[in-house]
Amino acid sequence: MKAARLPQRAAQKRQRMMVTPEGLALPITIAARGARAGALILDVLIIITGLVAFHLLLFWIAGGLLDGTALDPSAAPRGAQEFLQILLVIVVFVTWYGYFLVQELGPRGATLGKRVVGIRVAAQGGGRLSGEAVIARNLLRDIELFYPLVFIFVLLASSAGGEDIGPLAGIATLWFALFLLLPFFNRDALRAGDIIAGTWVVEMPRTRLAKTLSTQGAAALGASDVTGARYDFGEAELAVYGEKELQTLERMLRESSPDALAAVHATICRKIGWDPGAGDERAFLEAFYGQLRAKLEGEMRFGKRKADKFS
Repeated sequence: MKAARLPQRAAQKRQRMMVTPEGLALPITIAARGARAGALILDVLIIITGLVAFHLLLFWIAGGLLDGTALDPSAAPRGAQEFLQILLVIVVFVTWYGYFLVQELGPRGATLGKRVVGIRVAAQGGGRLSGEAVIARNLLRDIELFYPLVFIFVLLASSAGGEDIGPLAGIATLWFALFLLLPFFNRDALRAGDIIAGTWVVEMPRTRLAKTLSTQGAAALGASDVTGARYDFGEAELAVYGEKELQTLERMLRESSPDALAAVHATICRKIGWDPGAGDERAFLEAFYGQLRAKLEGEMRFGKRKADKFS
């Protein structure tokens, strides 16, 4: 029991309240440091794998298809070889920075690695992520981690070759350790890039609709247990509403009086062009609720969202 409570307590310590520009208070959970590290490792592996595959494909095409011809790469002038090297450098640069920038500027605010572990980047002020913030946090990542790592490896290689590197290795290691450990010295697990950009990394909420009604009556059967009438709605009729209206309808089915349900029944019938008559309003609404929910959940599985009737 105690072991099961530890993760819950850790998650509770990471809970925060984010206030949006509209004044809404939204509960969020700061991403665990281990999840952030795992996401970065996955992203780096994806980038390296893609670049290696691209290089191998390029060399295979150039070497296998052009070898022995007038376009043989080995017989190409030095200027052409240098051009190919510059092209590869540009591809690496665009891939490295474009991978993070394009995905984090998207609606999900997360790279592939972050999506796998269930986290995303968010603006601390609750607004939309700006391009300046995403660029800043990703440029700072190189200064925090990758530049000192490369510098350390170069120094080690130089030392192995017999060169005297003096205190540079220790300075580079201190530089790397300082930025690496920074998230452990603030309660929101912010690294330097997050502090500069005004962002934080939070757990991605699972996409789900409100808890379903009881699987009884017309919501499950599509038919009334009072009149026996069966209600089957078409794609066009269900497409007029989204998740917001679905949750409003559910709340009314749980809490509202028969008179209020009759008014909702009349509104929906007018909207979709039905005239089923009076006396069976709850069964009609339950059937409409059940079929609309099934439609929206089916679309969500394929990444399609309809937030409300205006979407």
